[in-house]
Amino acid sequence: MIKIAVLGITGILLALFLKDNRPVFAVLISMASCMLIFFCAVEKLRYLSESLQQLQSYTNIKDAYVKILFKMIGITYVADFAAGICKDAGYGAISSQIEFFGKISVLATGTPVLLALFETIRSCLA
Repeated sequence: MIKIAVLGITGILLALFLKDNRPVFAVLISMASCMLIFFCAVEKLRYLSESLQQLQSYTNIKDAYVKILFKMIGITYVADFAAGICKDAGYGAISSQIEFFGKISVLATGTPVLLALFETIRSCLA
């Protein structure tokens, strides 16, 4: 985490230093910092994936549910990442639309799990 914090702070300081003279370079440095942090986060997601697969082997969780969980995590991370870059570049309206689409995508992706839950509740009550 310290490595990521230093990377982020360094990117901000460089962007602030260049913002007055070369605003385009400031945005590019900001985006480059975001991309580097993104790739570091992908490594953590790989570890999380392996841990969830191991947990799945211990329990009776369906493989489809774990895949849906990963899709939801991926959607939220990518949407937040893209929206943040748009906000930094000064495009707040596009950022808001990306966040909205991300929320709708998570809801649509999680609908099968919700339906399975309601089916389980209905079968228990019947």
